[in-house]
Amino acid sequence: MVKTPEPQRVLILSASAGAGHLRAADALLKEFQTHPRVTSVEHWDILKYTSKAFRYLYSKVYLDLVNSAPKVLGWMYDSTDTPWKNEKRRLAFEKFNAGPFLKAIQKYRPDLIVCTHFTPSNLVGYLAEKNKVSIAPAIVVTDLDCHAMWLARTYQWYFVALDETRVYLERLGIDPGRIVVSGIPVDPVFRTPKSQGAMRQKLGLAPDRYTLLVSAGGFGVGPVEGIIKELLTLQRPVQVVAIAGKSAELKAKLEELARRTAAGKVLVHPVGFTTQMDEYMAAADILLSKPGGLTTSEAMARGLPMCIVNPIPGQEERNSDHLLEAGVAVRCNNLPTLAYKIEQLLANPARLGAMRKAAALFGRPDAARVIVQTLLRTAE
Repeated sequence: MVKTPEPQRVLILSASAGAGHLRAADALLKEFQTHPRVTSVEHWDILKYTSKAFRYLYSKVYLDLVNSAPKVLGWMYDSTDTPWKNEKRRLAFEKFNAGPFLKAIQKYRPDLIVCTHFTPSNLVGYLAEKNKVSIAPAIVVTDLDCHAMWLARTYQWYFVALDETRVYLERLGIDPGRIVVSGIPVDPVFRTPKSQGAMRQKLGLAPDRYTLLVSAGGFGVGPVEGIIKELLTLQRPVQVVAIAGKSAELKAKLEELARRTAAGKVLVHPVGFTTQMDEYMAAADILLSKPGGLTTSEAMARGLPMCIVNPIPGQEERNSDHLLEAGVAVRCNNLPTLAYKIEQLLANPARLGAMRKAAALFGRPDAARVIVQTLLRTAE
């Protein structure tokens, strides 16, 4: 294998189409910063270097579709998941909208480029083919499956979540020697064991109640308010930590709901955007969430079982399949049955314990370290 230059300048590229790609990039940023041989490391959101229309399409339209028309996203996912189809047309569209990015990366001249989104990996591969940058991209796939959009002709490494994904890429012609089953990178804080009791005390939660963690993701999307209303029908004392993300409107609604139900069996603790997600996961018994790649990886790193609610058709449906197959999750397809599903789990501590053990086996809290060490080792 051709060795890369000494990685004095590392550039991590993501896109703010959902929060997961950014969180994976930030996890890698923290890991690179611990290595003395890396003199400079930066994380760029590629959408800041593209046209206004392109940014709107990737960020605002994506989030609007998640909330209002998820089936459209599923159709788009399936219709574009044919390996190598329309790759030239897609590259032409991305080059047209990413002129400032193409100039900026050539000016920065990084020695190592790591991509946690498929758009920058496609563009960097093009620049490497034209000898306009000195290194091909290392591609970090941030879902359990690998959609055709992630496929590249020019690459340094592929880092994937599962052995099954590795097999899929090999069958498509990706060099087996350049595929690493690393897991999806999560913040290094997830590597540190944390006691459930200690975290409940720190976060002001009751120590002796089952704790349900409901997450709307970093951008506050999904039917969180409806989930909480259904959980209020539970017949046993529980506490529900509801993460509203960056949505001030959702947090206000949850706070009003918590005030109205403060005397009931189900206690609601609304939380806005937080950097303590690892601690809330350590404190919880079950995570109720959409199965995004990063949320899933963080939960598994904490050994936290999941109840999957309203997965986005497409990548989250596929993530769901893997989680259910591994025995780390249950799925609620209809909100009116949610309390029933949770009651069944809480009434069966042995099953819940088995799910927790399976989740811990599934998790890869060292993913960021594996990726960074692999890249640095090949540069020696």
